[in-house]
Parts: sequence; C-alpha cells; structure tokens
Amino acid sequence: MESWKNHKALFAAVATAPLTWLILFFLLPLGIVWLYSFGTNQGLTQIDISGTFANYARALEPLYLGILWKSVLVAGATTIICLVVGFPVALAIVFASDKWKPWLLLGIMLPFWTNLLIRTYALMAVLRTEGYANQTIGWLHDKFGGLMTLGGLPPPGAYEPMHLLYNNFAVIFGLVYVHLPFMVLPLYAALDKLDKSLIEASLDLGAGHLRTLLMIVAPLAAPGIISGIIITFVPALGAYLTPDLLGGPDSQMIANVIERQFKRANDWPFGAALSFILMYATFIAIAFQAMKARQAEARQ
Repeated sequence: MESWKNHKALFAAVATAPLTWLILFFLLPLGIVWLYSFGTNQGLTQIDISGTFANYARALEPLYLGILWKSVLVAGATTIICLVVGFPVALAIVFASDKWKPWLLLGIMLPFWTNLLIRTYALMAVLRTEGYANQTIGWLHDKFGGLMTLGGLPPPGAYEPMHLLYNNFAVIFGLVYVHLPFMVLPLYAALDKLDKSLIEASLDLGAGHLRTLLMIVAPLAAPGIISGIIITFVPALGAYLTPDLLGGPDSQMIANVIERQFKRANDWPFGAALSFILMYATFIAIAFQAMKARQAEARQ
C-alpha cells in the first residue's frame, strides 16, 4: 500500500471536510467552555474571562471532591460488575455455533436501538415499590413461604416491598444495564481471535477450567479487557440521565452537579471548571493506562 505522503493533495481533499467539522463543532466549542472556566459571572448573560483560578479552587473543596470520589466509586463498581457479567457472556458467544452467534450479538446490540430515556423509564417500572420486581418477589414469598411451615419453621410474615428505586443500588443497576454492551463487544472481539487450541492444550495438561480461564484466556484477552474497562468506566463516570432518574438526593453524581450549575444556578464558569476537572482526570487515567501498556510491550 502506498503511503499517503505520495498523494498529499488527495489526502488533503479527503481530510478537509472532517477536520473542518471537528474544529468548528467540537474543538472550538470545547475551547470556549474551557475559557469560561477561567471567568466570572457579570450579570445573567455576561461572562468576564479574567484568567481567575477561583472556579478550580472552589471545585477542589471537600464537598465537590466528595461527589467526584463517589462518582469514581460508582463508575468503578459499574465497570467491575460489567466485567464479571460480560466476560462469561462474551465467552459464550465466542463458543456458540455459527447459527446462534449472529443472534446472540444482535441481542447484545438490541438495546442501542431504543432511546436511553425509554429504557430508563422501563427500569423505573421494574424497580419501583409497586413494580414488577417487587410483584415477582411478593408472589414467590406467598407461593413458597408456606414450605417453611412444613419444615417446622414459623411461617413468614407479610411481604414488605423493598425500596429498589431512588438509591445507590438503582443507580449502579441502571448503569450496568446501560453500559454492559460496551464491555461485552470489546471482549468478544478479543476472545474471537483467541487460538482455541491453547485452551484445549491447557485442559489436556491437567489445568482445570477456572485455572485455564485465569491463566490462559484472561491474559490473551487483556487488550479487550482494557478497552472494555476504558469505554465502560469513562461514560459511567460522566453519566447524567441514569443517576438523575433512578437516584435519590444522596445518589447524585458529578454530572448532575455540573448540569445544575449550567441550568439552575446559571454559574457557567464553575460548571465549566467542574467539567474540565472531570475531563482532566479522564485523560490522566487513559494516559496512565497507555503508558502501562507500552511498558508491558517493551518487557515482551
């Protein structure tokens, strides 16, 4: 294949339109918001770009650092759960027959065909006090609770519906539901390239299934695991809609605080500072992971 350097004019013609779009509708607005983070409000509609760092200093107060840290923990828990659930799912799709593999992949991607708002309201119908989850648990309680009497145990009391909505559980459950495909698809792409004869050799040499999974499959699927972690953790960290609808007053994440600064408090400079602190932290995490990956490649 010839290098693009031999056809600079053609490359420039092809690249001009996407570069122009990227600059005008991404980099330029992002730069304006970044400048706002160094400004102060002057009335309701005026922002003075004074070069102050007061917004960043305010963003580093314990209150906002606590919310940011809680957002990191929630996003981390979401990522871990998605990895634990998604890895066996991806492995099952890889070893599925050619007849069923396309249908299983379709099932993983099917949620993307429905608007996130609709899916979130569907979860609310499932998790609310009178929702399908509590109805099912209550039915099981009434159906099988009497078996305790047959075993000589006192019968259970009336079923009290569980509070599954407007708390941290609902937020993490919703984030896992939304972001699970982002974990499964990279894992599937990595595992599908796996040499299955290595698994057979490991089992033939006496290693159990769990040891083979941990010592053979997981290291070979490391690129897919890293990609899945990154593209699951980053969106979960900046999630807004799911915590807003499923979470309670104590379940709000940093994106909800940023939204309030822009819409309700009308404090765009502070909201911009919070946004870019989140962006800085994300870039640092990605850069650190890339550095570790290069070091691992250098050792090999």
